[in-house]
Amino acid sequence: MNKRLCMPDAAAAGASAQNENILEVKNLVKWFPIKSSFFKKTIGNVKAVDGVSFNIKRRQTMGLVGESGCGKSTCGRTILRLQEKTSGDVIFDGQDVFALSNDELRKMRPRMQLVFQDPYSSLSPRLPVGEIIGEAVREHKIVPSNEYDEYIRRIMEVCGLPPYYRERYPHEFSGGQRQRICIARALALAPEFIVCDEPVSALDVSIQAQIINLLEQLQDDFGLTYLFISHDLSVVEHISDTVGVMYLGTMVEYAETGQIFANPLNPYTKALFSAIPVPDPSFKLNRIILKGSIPSPANPPKGCKFHTRCEHCMEICKYAVPEWKEVEKGHFCACHLYNDAEANAKASEEMAKARASEIEPVKAEIEL
Repeated sequence: MNKRLCMPDAAAAGASAQNENILEVKNLVKWFPIKSSFFKKTIGNVKAVDGVSFNIKRRQTMGLVGESGCGKSTCGRTILRLQEKTSGDVIFDGQDVFALSNDELRKMRPRMQLVFQDPYSSLSPRLPVGEIIGEAVREHKIVPSNEYDEYIRRIMEVCGLPPYYRERYPHEFSGGQRQRICIARALALAPEFIVCDEPVSALDVSIQAQIINLLEQLQDDFGLTYLFISHDLSVVEHISDTVGVMYLGTMVEYAETGQIFANPLNPYTKALFSAIPVPDPSFKLNRIILKGSIPSPANPPKGCKFHTRCEHCMEICKYAVPEWKEVEKGHFCACHLYNDAEANAKASEEMAKARASEIEPVKAEIEL
């Protein structure tokens, strides 16, 4: 298959890059301000993404998992600069995404695309399929005008869409076909990196398999890199090369897929993975049931954010934030269970300061 079909300009850029990581996310933070109802004064922040770091290598897939509301989708959209960051860095192919001017960002847009979660609401009901796929192709001048019709036909073909679908409208299609249209729309811009934001969660299981197979085939044919956001751990295990686990806006564990599924380290990851269904009625699941509910991202717990629900919670977990460290080769985790002597000493000092800050207001009140 001709790779220039979907990469007329991006192929040269990707081939010339020396860095094996196409994406580097460094301590990314995205907070949403909470405004008072009358004076519109900022009275707090929803800490949707709170210091996330990871890298994705070229032509690989990273799975990003966690409970609903943990910040996965916000992280993906902030990486694409669909919303401005609060702090941190996003480096795409050696360029700081948030340092780009509007013109530079416009030139980079086709190289970074998004496949939305809901194929029903992400397509315009007023446009036929051919126009949905080709609208941005024409806007960004991906191919010359005399090649446009043939290009759209070939894009539809590689995504499993017959040419006669071109004049039809989204309401005439099933969910799986609509998601193929969404994938074709992203692919038409010759991207190198695609954020797949729960692309199969709204589909039947049999259709999910077809879409996953399509994504894998397109990755092989066109050298794509994916950030695959999902809460379906079985799908993530199948499609991903590496996996990151998020909890309440923070990354708690990251490793290669085989490594993290064979040996999860963080108590939250263990609880999450224990819920994966096994298609064997004789197999007894060792479920870890988490106590309580996920805290509010507007007022997260001090110290380790997971300590309010963790069965291994220690006193130090309530006051000191665990360090993000490499516990095994290529296996990163943030948990006090894996502290060395130096990390324990640092955490104890942090705990002492936090306790002192709690005592001082009480002392002042007693004196008054």
